Amino acid sequence: MIVENTQTQMRKGVLEYCILSIIAKGEIYASDIIAELKKAQLLVVEGTLYPLLTRLKNNGLLSYNWVESTSGPPRKYYVLSEEGRKVLEQLDKTWEELAFAVQTSIGERKPKT
Repeated sequence: MIVENTQTQMRKGVLEYCILSIIAKGEIYASDIIAELKKAQLLVVEGTLYPLLTRLKNNGLLSYNWVESTSGPPRKYYVLSEEGRKVLEQLDKTWEELAFAVQTSIGERKPKT
């Protein structure tokens, strides 16, 4: 149980960063965000994604455009705002620092050959 809880917390910690990074590539539909996360083996369901997208939008980090669809109702495509790009740049730096800290910590526990 302890391992699963820690794994869940680790995934939650990087989810927003991954979503912003995916949206930074260009305008994207929510189901395509889920597909990208699945491809990265970070499984997320719509019930998790939509509230997060709403929070990011309310915080001014992204916006959306409605695009007509030939196969149904209009689709909402997400894009990063200028503020979202600035936040993503800061998160990139934070990620680099964290990755270095983790790699350094892991390296220290492995036996030297």
